[in-house]
Amino acid sequence: METDEARERAGGAAGPEGLSLPARVVVALGVAVVTLAVTVHLAMMFLHVAPPNTVSKRHAAEIDDYVYPEFEQNWKFFAPNPLQQNVAVQARAELTGADGRTTVTPWADLSARDGADILHNPVPSHTRQNELRRAWDFYAGTHDAQERPSGLRGRLAEQYVRRIALSRLGASQDGRPVERVQVRSVTTPIAPPPWSDEKADTKPVYRVLGWWPVTTADLAEARNR
Repeated sequence: METDEARERAGGAAGPEGLSLPARVVVALGVAVVTLAVTVHLAMMFLHVAPPNTVSKRHAAEIDDYVYPEFEQNWKFFAPNPLQQNVAVQARAELTGADGRTTVTPWADLSARDGADILHNPVPSHTRQNELRRAWDFYAGTHDAQERPSGLRGRLAEQYVRRIALSRLGASQDGRPVERVQVRSVTTPIAPPPWSDEKADTKPVYRVLGWWPVTTADLAEARNR
């Protein structure tokens, strides 16, 4: 009968002891990196959800940069009444030609562009996933039904949405500069499943904003995107 010692000599040592020195170093480094990453993640999430304390207050900016938008907390998916509608953000531009005449472009569905970029993409850009959606949520939360802004945050939301729209449409088209941009949202309720007795009107609802003049600062920001 073959002894354990003979089997070890025939098949080599099992486990980490059987690895070469370079392989052991790589394994050790991998374990260290994973351990460090898990520790940092758990610490960041703990400080984010914990009551305000000295550490979380001192490093609030770093914690927020880590948590948002990578690990955004949003109850619209899990709440008793989850979000049951699709919201698309669209934009169009007013162009000025060499003869001074102005033309208006068709509506461009910015949300659909983001969706097409994300579809079947295993590692989609966080800009495509979150930038436009969060910007519109920011605007909607800082304006009333008459599109009146609530203080400085409302003005900042307008500027943010305007610059995103300009960056997506381009500062010019066919050599004609963009003078103004207009944004609207199209909210379409999601139809209930066939087995449900719930009735819902799936007619889209439009929220059309006024025309925003494009400023020099808007153009500079659009070029930097």
